[in-house]
Amino acid sequence: MIRARFATFIGALLTIALGAGCRSERVEAPPGVLTLTASQSQATWIRNFNPLMPGCRWPSAAGIYEPLGVYNSVKGEWVPWLATAWGWRDEGLTLAFTLRQGVQWSDGQPFTAADVLFTFELIKRFPALDQKSVWKFLDQVSVGPEGEVLFKFKRVYVPGLPWIAHQPLVPKHAWASIEDPVAFTNPNPVATGPFTEVRLFQNQVYELGKNPHYWQPGKPAIEAIRLPAFPGNDQANLALVDGELDWAANYVPAVERVFVRKDPTHHHYWFPPMGSTVFLYANTTRAPFGSVSVRKALSLAIDRNLIVDVAMSHYTLPSDATGLSAAYEKWRDPGAVARGTWVRFDAEEAGRLLDAAGLKRDAKGQRLLPDGKKLSLSIAVVNGWSDWVRAAQVIARGLKKVGIDASVRLLDEGTWFQRLQQGDFELAVGWSIEGVAPYEFYRWLMSRETVLPLDTPAAGNWHRYGSEAAAPVFAEIERTTDPVRERELEVRLQEIFVDEAPAIPLFPNPAWGEFNTRRFEGFPDAANPWAALSPNKMPDALLMLTTVKPRAQGAR
Repeated sequence: MIRARFATFIGALLTIALGAGCRSERVEAPPGVLTLTASQSQATWIRNFNPLMPGCRWPSAAGIYEPLGVYNSVKGEWVPWLATAWGWRDEGLTLAFTLRQGVQWSDGQPFTAADVLFTFELIKRFPALDQKSVWKFLDQVSVGPEGEVLFKFKRVYVPGLPWIAHQPLVPKHAWASIEDPVAFTNPNPVATGPFTEVRLFQNQVYELGKNPHYWQPGKPAIEAIRLPAFPGNDQANLALVDGELDWAANYVPAVERVFVRKDPTHHHYWFPPMGSTVFLYANTTRAPFGSVSVRKALSLAIDRNLIVDVAMSHYTLPSDATGLSAAYEKWRDPGAVARGTWVRFDAEEAGRLLDAAGLKRDAKGQRLLPDGKKLSLSIAVVNGWSDWVRAAQVIARGLKKVGIDASVRLLDEGTWFQRLQQGDFELAVGWSIEGVAPYEFYRWLMSRETVLPLDTPAAGNWHRYGSEAAAPVFAEIERTTDPVRERELEVRLQEIFVDEAPAIPLFPNPAWGEFNTRRFEGFPDAANPWAALSPNKMPDALLMLTTVKPRAQGAR
């Protein structure tokens, strides 16, 4: 996600640039080539299109490579993709997928069940590639007598459907000879997605041409996608305002003024609060964060309204104690929300909890650990993601007011994510992992099954928290097919999260999305919310890439 520098700075910068008529050199597509220019948060590109790597981003996943099915997170419904149908058998122990016929890889080779089997066996042999830990519940994958791919489970595990259906699939004939797929950068991808051809690759820009063998007739309507790298959000936003970008996921302060007003006919945005929830993670393996009272005290010291004001330009709202974003609105339980009083801003109550936890103030008002050492904390955040940086600054200021020596530690994105995964932090601002129901959201926040040893890269649960109370609830959700009972259990997870405060929710991240209809049309927006607009929603982005088309001749 591309983020702003400081809101006031970028707003002033854009105002000056627009008022002075200052324009950057426009990034034009070559004549006759319908190239859509999009942005991603990256200062420089590395040629790595491995879709199985942890942290793989769009368009490697959900653009070059594809899954069996796509869950439309806006409509709350499944869209068949490389599979046309699926269903449970053997009393919930087998999940059968019917593969789409006539699909080819971008080199012309047929896509078959052997490729699906190969992909899942590959991530079994190399656990670092098993991002969703599917082999914890899978027993075997085979081909049935009717050509279906059969996923046999070790136990009934209903939530396994989206993890299997969303797994990017790779071709056996191109990957079987790769000795180390974990380190493989896959510079020349062979895939089934709409854009597979690397037409240009430089460290500041690359282009992907459309798949010559794509299985959806007449799609994509776009010839290529172009991704320039930007050294910072200032440059990305200037490119957006200047009309150089057709599609973006930028945080733009005062978006109506600095972007829409520049060209109201063609400049549009949609920021629904349906992105991942932004959390303050407290590393529970380090004292004193193993204490629920301390975590709640930290939360009470945070002025979330101020964060929404100065860091998020009022594009979102403070989180309630369930941590759920608007994407889970149908699941949200008012009772759980009401009991989560620790998300209010109450420095006095925060101080009382810290006192009760043995973190007393010294003569200077500084909080001390039980061993007498000063409680000094750093908040890890990505340098340049200035909405998050601003949020971290607000948090640090609040902690200082209750006697905690807190500072903001700015890290480059790669270092920040590595430390987050390995549990090498005290406090860190980070996102959540989403799913089709609260189960997966909470699984990566408090399931004992997702707790990995320190220094072992984790796909989630970076704060290393396992809830004993939640374990039987997770287990029952995993085997229930009764929607009424599932809802009861999902509510129970919310209650446990509120009671235990495994992580500290700050605000639901908007699903940032801007688009320019001067050259392309068909984007979703608030008036026609047919899919997620943000390319950060994966694999939803495939819905966008296969629907957006060149603007009709003569259209405004």
